[in-house]
Amino acid sequence: MEEDERLSHRSSFGTAAAAYAEHRPDYARTAVRWALEPAPGPRVLDLGAGTGKLTATLIAVGADVTAVEPDPAMLTELRRALPAARALPGSAEAIPLPDASVDAVLAGNALHWFDMAVAGPEIARVLAPGGILAGLWNVMDDRIDWVAGLARVGGCAAIGPRDTPTGWRAETADAHLPETGVAARFGSPERAEFPHGQRRTADSLVATIATRAGMLVMPEREREATLGRIRAYLASRPETADGEFTLPMLTAVLRVRRL
Repeated sequence: MEEDERLSHRSSFGTAAAAYAEHRPDYARTAVRWALEPAPGPRVLDLGAGTGKLTATLIAVGADVTAVEPDPAMLTELRRALPAARALPGSAEAIPLPDASVDAVLAGNALHWFDMAVAGPEIARVLAPGGILAGLWNVMDDRIDWVAGLARVGGCAAIGPRDTPTGWRAETADAHLPETGVAARFGSPERAEFPHGQRRTADSLVATIATRAGMLVMPEREREATLGRIRAYLASRPETADGEFTLPMLTAVLRVRRL
């Protein structure tokens, strides 16, 4: 993805902040615990925190969390949902925290948006010695037949290259590395995947897919046509045609240690 395209995609979420807060899933607690396992202490930065989906899970597992989010609309939703959480404006490229002030930096469905040539040194700066950086992604489990069909019908704007397990493994292998010649600040990655799921109806799954960046930047006519195909597909499948169902997912984690 070209830099201009990446900027337009990552800045699109604020236009759908309320829908994002309502429809996006949380993260598997087992995945969050695994991400934090080697951290030298409990202080965690949720970087690119969005509306607080990962922040809430971190609080639930007992971490001492600070959330940082650049988009004002997303940050407003986070503060509304989690009024007791420490939530600050800022970005991966300009983190508003002192040196060595956290033991882990986690990013939920956000690490791929960071400019790691700038963000890598910033993340390393705020991490204590031995600190951990982990990216987490919720991906749809397309090993399930109807989910694979949904991916085909929706296309890459609706279910993109990081939204299924195989695609995630390929697309995020070097997500912790800068794209330029800047020295890497982190060691070799460890990766793991953890079962997860989200209760949905056909309507709420369509609403969830509509919050994806590829959909948000799509021309309105094309967007409505894509969502219409997805609605028709879900109506045609016995697994999703009536009432609630569980969307099969995995929370996938890439974990590295600060050098």
